[in-house]
Amino acid sequence: MALCLCLFLCACQTVGASTVDVYQTRTIHSPDGIGKFYQGREIAKVMGHTEALWLERPSREVEEQPRKLVEALNLQPTDVVADIGAGTGYLSFRIAQKVPLGKVLAVDIQPEMLDIIEFLKKENNVTNVEPVLGSIDNPNLLENSINLAIMVDAYHELSQPYEIMDKVVQALKPNGRVVLVEYRRENPFIAIKGLHKMTQKQAIKEMSSVGLQWLETKDFLPTQHIMIFAKT
Repeated sequence: MALCLCLFLCACQTVGASTVDVYQTRTIHSPDGIGKFYQGREIAKVMGHTEALWLERPSREVEEQPRKLVEALNLQPTDVVADIGAGTGYLSFRIAQKVPLGKVLAVDIQPEMLDIIEFLKKENNVTNVEPVLGSIDNPNLLENSINLAIMVDAYHELSQPYEIMDKVVQALKPNGRVVLVEYRRENPFIAIKGLHKMTQKQAIKEMSSVGLQWLETKDFLPTQHIMIFAKT
């Protein structure tokens, strides 16, 4: 997910009349992170638009098996899906085939990524993928507008995860779901940098802070968790 990593300032959550620190910053931290911590987890550096070709690599079909992922989402033809951190639209276009009467909101904060999506839309005559320019703290989704929000290898890079997820929850329709797809940090043999992986335990902890309840985790993909959440 292409989210800016340059904010190191502490964000705060207001609860009633008191203020609770949501983020912490540390000067000594992993070279793969931004020095900003959320619920004990250091936020990873982001992948920028210059890595677009890596997102479209042919080996991804074997390494990540996106077709199996899309099938596991159990989508309905009329669903509205937000692909947050859509990048080049690699997953957005695959999901779009499953929601012919609905649409996919391809959210990213890098205009360069959205330009790629717009080009591919026209090139392939796709009408139900809609690029959405988000910001580091707001995916710019309307309230009560989506059936599913999905983030593939993106959540761990959000520089403002609390704010983004709070907005995502507001955007969910009744019975809406959130799906996080992340490399399994429980497995040290998965050859991905540690900060670019997440444990199921950590994901559940962070989602619960914005009112999302864990429903299930599917682990049939070679290296990634498919973690499914819904509003409590």
